[in-house]
Amino acid sequence: MPYLGSEDTVRELRRALSNPNIQSDQLRYRNTILKVIRAMSQGVDVSGLFSEMVKACATVDIVQKKLVYVFLCSYASLNPELSLLVINTLRKDCQDPNPMVRSLALRNMTNLRLPSLVEYVEQPLTAGLRDRAACVRRVAVLGFAKLHNLQTNSEIDAAVVNELYSLLRDPDPVVMVNCLRALEEILKEEGGVAINKPITHHLLNRLKECDVWGQCEVLRILQRYRPQSEDELFDILSLLDASLVSPHPPVMAATLSLFLSLCSGLPAVSLAALERVRGPLLAACGSMSREMRFTALCHIQLLLRSVPGLMGVHYKRFFCGYAEPAYIKQRKMQVLVELVNDENVAMLLDELRGYCTDVNTDTAQSAISAIGHIGRSYSDRCLEILTGLLGLKQEHITSAVVQTMRDLVWVCPQCSDTVCLALEGCEESLQDSQGRQALLWLLGVYGERVSCAPYTLEVFIDGVRSETSLGVKMELLTATMRLFLCRPAETQDMLGRLLHYCIEEETDMCVRDQALLYYRLLHCGIEETRKVLHGRRSDPSLGVLIGRPAEPISQWACSFNTLEPLRQGTIETESASRGSPEHVTFDPKPNTDLSDTLNYSHIEKVHSGSDSTTQRTDSSADILASNITVPLSLSLSPALSPEEFEHLWLQQQALHAEQDPEKMKEEEDYTYMEERIHCPAIPHCSPQNLQAAMQLVNIQTLAFTPPHTLPWRVYLYTHTQRTSSADMTHSTLILGELLYTGEANQKVRVKKGTGDREVVVEGREDVQIKEQEEATGDGLSGRELSGKDGEEEGVKVTLKQQPRDDKALKGFLSILTTVLHTLSSDRA
Repeated sequence: MPYLGSEDTVRELRRALSNPNIQSDQLRYRNTILKVIRAMSQGVDVSGLFSEMVKACATVDIVQKKLVYVFLCSYASLNPELSLLVINTLRKDCQDPNPMVRSLALRNMTNLRLPSLVEYVEQPLTAGLRDRAACVRRVAVLGFAKLHNLQTNSEIDAAVVNELYSLLRDPDPVVMVNCLRALEEILKEEGGVAINKPITHHLLNRLKECDVWGQCEVLRILQRYRPQSEDELFDILSLLDASLVSPHPPVMAATLSLFLSLCSGLPAVSLAALERVRGPLLAACGSMSREMRFTALCHIQLLLRSVPGLMGVHYKRFFCGYAEPAYIKQRKMQVLVELVNDENVAMLLDELRGYCTDVNTDTAQSAISAIGHIGRSYSDRCLEILTGLLGLKQEHITSAVVQTMRDLVWVCPQCSDTVCLALEGCEESLQDSQGRQALLWLLGVYGERVSCAPYTLEVFIDGVRSETSLGVKMELLTATMRLFLCRPAETQDMLGRLLHYCIEEETDMCVRDQALLYYRLLHCGIEETRKVLHGRRSDPSLGVLIGRPAEPISQWACSFNTLEPLRQGTIETESASRGSPEHVTFDPKPNTDLSDTLNYSHIEKVHSGSDSTTQRTDSSADILASNITVPLSLSLSPALSPEEFEHLWLQQQALHAEQDPEKMKEEEDYTYMEERIHCPAIPHCSPQNLQAAMQLVNIQTLAFTPPHTLPWRVYLYTHTQRTSSADMTHSTLILGELLYTGEANQKVRVKKGTGDREVVVEGREDVQIKEQEEATGDGLSGRELSGKDGEEEGVKVTLKQQPRDDKALKGFLSILTTVLHTLSSDRA
């Protein structure tokens, strides 16, 4: 047929459909109808042929019937009155001896979706539920769900619901699954299909008869059921065991989701189920389907949140292939970051270094970011790679490296010297705004260590008129002000030029207001300016330095086998739109707000004499310290790296082991003390809550074991500052270890530098605690401890202080005890 306009096309098709010669030739008539469907699929409005197509449905040719029914269902809503003419033909076809014709008529009768035709459809559907052919019953069951959608406000027919419930035991598995879907739709307002014990066991026993998507539907609905006994629970788990290792990933995921729902109170069984699905998940990661691979990687990230070592042995399975799309490569790199350990870190870093030069810029930048995350635990190796990448002088690589270095020094301040040495000359390769903002932040915070910092800033200031990025201008203002405070002679002139431009010529009000703020701040004096601009240079709390704490499975179980894991990754990555890392707030979201729990209304606050330009003292630490008889404040500055902590801890441990206890008393620059605090709920507290509570009082936790693991340990440190009566400030470093072994029977003898304390715990039934202490001028005050029958063992606190300051140690122990008791009582 030659090309015609839409009106001419419809006119030509109507003439052909009405031609008796064509109607008498079945093949020519079918081809004409096929032309109508083709025109409809091309967007031509052929609704004017509705009456001709109604006549065409009266045929014994099944192919022609299907074509006509497609047309009628598409245009029925535009011709509701003419659609009544189709009902008689459809009802007649419902009585056809061919089951295919009967099912086709029922399906299209409900697909007309006209409320005026419901009364004509109900009787054929009811008869279809009892049809001897399974294909007809399948269509009839779903037809009732379609009728319910047409009349959502009508009352639910109890007879239909009972009929559908009875069909759950239909011998055809597709009918059974369709009944579940129909009941879910019809009973949506009542919570869906009711699942009891007989229905549950019937569905489980017939699970293998269903197809893949039928099994997924059954497993999803079974999550509502709760076993009535432990024996029934394990019977259900036994029936599900085979599906847990199914070769079909959707079935495996649905089964694991049901497992986690049923075993919410059995963490050991849940962990065993996660171990079982390791093989199927790894197989899904190698699927030919890209979508399946991506989905499997997202769900593996969920599992690693609770079992970090689940895929550790198979880390090579997550190496990126050359032809893989960028989104899969990026997700694989996130998984590799989770799997890094002492044994594979060299190989993983070498692999990631190869991805840094990928032709896809997003993949390259993701690889550099992954190296930065690993650098929180292995800083020296990662900095060596990042420094080498700067030598490539490629714009996108240099930008990503500088941003990664900025984030790395924020969480690992011990890396600052290496980063400062690597910054020289990299400004020439930076073109994007994010990279320049990162460089400016580093020059502002560490400008005194970068010899070329003033000259680099001068280049930015000379080109500020052509700068289009608002973030770069604001970061340039802050960086220049900070550099002026530490290198005033080299920066004074350029700062004046920058402030003059931003105040007098800049059109953006945000930049102008910030420049005015800094200008007026300078009028208040250098010391006031220093207090405002010189804050902390790092925040070690943002990075867990030795592994990430395992999360309870219950935190993510509800999102497993949903779209949630695909929308957001499990690794906490900083937003690419930010400039300065100190603008990012870290909220650990603890369950306990320590500042609200503790009551300090009766305590007088004592201000510390520490220098505000180099340290920030948390107000809560001051308040807690004021409960002691001496003014005491705690501080996290200067930050202590894990390597430095380990060196000092082992060094003092060796010193304590070699020296005689009598000599330890006379040691003036070192104090060692052990104490037991009765707070048995602390080892069961989540690491996030414990870390947040400690940081609230300026105590930094460096490493901890997962909860419910014995022996349970936490390593921490803080700096104390105590002001004596002569206005002298004494600063000390305190290293600490919290240990809980879970043994109720043991005898502990405690020694400290200024006196002898003996704590004896004997017997499991009658626990008597005796304390003897020789009082000295600077000794710790005595405490009366009492034991109770059946009381659990307390947490052993080991403290190492240098230089020695008994009063500061006493104050720190009081603060630590208050924090632990508060957390313990809240959990209880």
